[in-house]
Amino acid sequence: MSDTTLGAYNIFDLREMAMRRTPKGVFEFVDRGTEDEVGLRNNREAFERIKLKPRTLIDVSKRNQEIEFFGHQHKMPIGIAPTGTAGLLWYQGEIALAKAAAAAGIPFTLATGSQTAMEKVAEAVPGARLWFQLYMWPDRSLSHQLVERAKNAGFEALVVTVDGAAAGNREYNMRNGFTMPFQYTRRNIWDVMKHPRWMFGVLARYIMTTGMPRYENYPSAIKNKITGLPMGRASLRTDSLSWDDLKQLRAMWPRKLIVKGIMHPADAVLAADCGADGIVVSNHGGRNLDVTMAPIEVLPEILEAVGKRVKVIVDSGFRRGSDVVKALALGADMVYVGRSTLYGVGAGGEAGAARAISIFREEIDRVMALIGCPSVADLNTDHLVLPKNVKAPQR
Repeated sequence: MSDTTLGAYNIFDLREMAMRRTPKGVFEFVDRGTEDEVGLRNNREAFERIKLKPRTLIDVSKRNQEIEFFGHQHKMPIGIAPTGTAGLLWYQGEIALAKAAAAAGIPFTLATGSQTAMEKVAEAVPGARLWFQLYMWPDRSLSHQLVERAKNAGFEALVVTVDGAAAGNREYNMRNGFTMPFQYTRRNIWDVMKHPRWMFGVLARYIMTTGMPRYENYPSAIKNKITGLPMGRASLRTDSLSWDDLKQLRAMWPRKLIVKGIMHPADAVLAADCGADGIVVSNHGGRNLDVTMAPIEVLPEILEAVGKRVKVIVDSGFRRGSDVVKALALGADMVYVGRSTLYGVGAGGEAGAARAISIFREEIDRVMALIGCPSVADLNTDHLVLPKNVKAPQR
């Protein structure tokens, strides 16, 4: 019988495996934050400041992690966040992630900047809960073409990222010579040679099929013009995005609309006013603005501001099942995980992604037993001891 653990017993084990298997430039793009990485550290430290308050002598023999979200039953209270480098960690890593998510009964979100086209992902994983993440480009018509493609491919939700008016200052990408489309340079060629499994299993497979990895959801005219820019700066961005753009997307998109990158209660209310069905409280994993608060710290204010008007997802820094439990106890409807499942993909493709998800499942289940909570639906702030700067929301 094969070992489905892959020798990984927590997300940090998968991180170590992915680091050994992939070139430094690829791994650091996934793993690191921006500038001094204050936000990256604070995302983790914020979880440590929140404590759990267990109850005992409660029958927890029939523990249940299922949630209802947008009219569907999900087997776990997590979803896979949009991450643009799964296809650099593993050949067609987006498909590996989507298959692992479908098997686990949770939604998968494909990023605009993925290395596998949305139509190919939808075809490879029929029946999966597929969402598509959108960046708005300076030429709005090109972004609107992506929206139509996602609609025609059958994606169930559109996740509009709104916290990227400028590229994060990820200086390590320039030091590592990590570019998109991927290029050999004096700076990275030796690093690639030191990782033959990645070189032959990922890069060579792309070269023999579609050529150097590129942003496969970009229109051809743009995709072919982007050459050799540092990763994160090669993606198109617009600094003129406004609430009117969101209203236009709402008019175009007939399915669920989610706004990702909300960190202020007033913006959460405006998103609801524009017709959003959900929001993602997120600081982009500490990868854009370095000195922002952790999403878990602003989550209560945002929940209180929007009430039940929209579904509220939270992301950034989730590495343990206890982190997920804390967010749900505060009132989040779902948790997005990004780096954690990317580490799994980097460690072992679909099997690694499945292992990352199963680690969360096992840890959430164990924490629920130990705090005396038989169902995630029963989680509330009575299960928490909050630091002074975080107040319990009234939702």
